[in-house]
Amino acid sequence: MKLNSVTYNVMVKWFVKKGKMDEVDKTVRKMEESGCLPDIFTYNTLISWHCKVGKMDEAFQLMDEMGRKGLKMDGVTLNTMLHALCRERKLDEAHDLLCSAHRRGYFVDEVSYGTLIMGYFKHEKASQALRLWDEMKEKGIIPSIITYNSMIAGLCQTGKTYQAIDKLDELLESGLVPNEITYNTIIHGYCQEGQVEKAFQFHNKMVEKNFKPDVVTCNTLLCGLCKEGMLEKALKLFNTWISKGKDVDAVSYNTIILALCKEKRFGEAFDLLAEMEEKKIGPDYYTYNAILSGLTDAGRMKDAEEFISKIAEKGKSEYQFLELGKRQDARTGEISQEPHPDAIAYSNKINELCSQGRYKDAMKIFHESTQKNIVLLKSTYLNLMDGLIKRRKSTSKAHRLT
Repeated sequence: MKLNSVTYNVMVKWFVKKGKMDEVDKTVRKMEESGCLPDIFTYNTLISWHCKVGKMDEAFQLMDEMGRKGLKMDGVTLNTMLHALCRERKLDEAHDLLCSAHRRGYFVDEVSYGTLIMGYFKHEKASQALRLWDEMKEKGIIPSIITYNSMIAGLCQTGKTYQAIDKLDELLESGLVPNEITYNTIIHGYCQEGQVEKAFQFHNKMVEKNFKPDVVTCNTLLCGLCKEGMLEKALKLFNTWISKGKDVDAVSYNTIILALCKEKRFGEAFDLLAEMEEKKIGPDYYTYNAILSGLTDAGRMKDAEEFISKIAEKGKSEYQFLELGKRQDARTGEISQEPHPDAIAYSNKINELCSQGRYKDAMKIFHESTQKNIVLLKSTYLNLMDGLIKRRKSTSKAHRLT
């Protein structure tokens, strides 16, 4: 059977996915030699790969080549390029490309505009984003609920929740139906600005309009309350949510436990830890770190040592998946990967002290790193736990001998 363009495109996509660009070149040459000329799908695959690895010049050359060959371009090509340019912070180039899209034969849609709008918001250029939004509407391009949600998220992230409400009204007037993402985004915007009361007012108003709050809503409000020091209200919301049989997750518990530990209310924090274990909702590294940080900040080093030892003795494996620099977003549970510049230095020092059997000194360094919110290498936590267990066993043996 003679290979056709579909077959070749599958092969090109596979080799690109595996990063075998030599094989890609060979396949494209074979394709041309067989009389099956590269089509829009071939070019989109190649352009996407060049954008992914940051080779924007090569991607533009492929776009020009498509034009010279008279290929009918689609929105995928344009949107891929716009996304890559925004990621590379080349917003002016992205805007120029969008403006010249019609002339170059591209189909411009709401995704094209939405991509650049979010690029502007991400790089704190809200005024340009708003102008582009108006331009999109003037050209008769109708935003979808996804585009509206992106716009609302961008406004909330830049401290313009009041304008996000205007966009919500605009969304409703257009006949679209807001979803949980729309409402949760605005609630988060209010909480982020410290306007927790407004967040609750908006929440209550939306519930009257058949909005059904979910665990993200709960976590957002809990985080907002705790951030503003309203722990009692957070506890009331947390307990009410559970009493109504609604879902909570590890993020919900971690948010409350962290706030309790900051207030040195360790008894209540340990009760919630036990509740998490009973319900099999974690606990995870963030739970343990909240308690450890609280104990060390309160100067209760002996309790911190005992707590680490108990974690290890119970066979807990939460520390096994630690990687350098992970941090959790209390609202979404998302994890960032940015390492603290001093993490390796602290980890090496603690490992060295553990190897010398100087666990008390190692705990002092650990206390110092915790106060600076530095997440250590996972091997350091394991070494420290192992050392503290050995220390406890040797102390117990000494007591028995005496």
